[in-house]
Amino acid sequence: MAQTRYLDYHLPKRLLNAFFARSLDGNRPVFHDVAATAPSLAVVTASYPEIRAECERLLASRVPLPEYHSIDPGEAPISDTSDRGRWTVCILEILGHRPAANRARCPATCRAVSGVRDLVQAFFSILEPGKSVPRHEGPYLGYLRYRLGLVIPDDDAPVLRVGGQTYVWKAGEAVLFDDTWPHGVENRSRQLRAVLVVDVLRPMPRLASLVNRAVVRWIASPTYGRRIAERVQRLGEPTSPAADSYALSSTTRPSRG
Repeated sequence: MAQTRYLDYHLPKRLLNAFFARSLDGNRPVFHDVAATAPSLAVVTASYPEIRAECERLLASRVPLPEYHSIDPGEAPISDTSDRGRWTVCILEILGHRPAANRARCPATCRAVSGVRDLVQAFFSILEPGKSVPRHEGPYLGYLRYRLGLVIPDDDAPVLRVGGQTYVWKAGEAVLFDDTWPHGVENRSRQLRAVLVVDVLRPMPRLASLVNRAVVRWIASPTYGRRIAERVQRLGEPTSPAADSYALSSTTRPSRG
């Protein structure tokens, strides 16, 4: 059978990142104010109780969740690491592709995300106890990353370190940051950590914004986005009854008040 070949996108990506960086003229803060930068994300933050409830039901079910590097092999250096535990994901949308099975399990989350302007992708990100994410840099300057804390350990909350700054995860609290700065997650907890990740197009001057939208829609979506969506669909097909499930102890449930 003929081997599938993909174009090497590294040089074009580096050129695009350099163009975007010049357009931003050095204006690259590590953390961004959600309300000022991407106000449409407010509905996602406000939907925290419903989103958390759906995430908990998903984790408690017997639906198998793939490790990050199994749907995106390029993430193996930070996902397939030697420390204990796994990093699993549930993709809800990726560059306009919407995995039907995952979305059917999380309708309230998908409704909240549907109102986000300039959406790039949305997914649940789950770190098993003791699973950390090593320091790395995001590949593309054209988006910003929003994370909403859902199931956060109370014994030793994981720490997000970005560009020399530190953020401690809190349930119901959202952060928006530039993941092209060196960053990683330090997780020493004996409990599971789950967050909702939503990537949005970065606000930029008009020309850079037009180029960014064109690249995402006409290049990234039919290539990278389609490949990821196909892997998600394939890995989401029915498996044996021994599918993975997660137990959420009562200590991982902060008060709703």
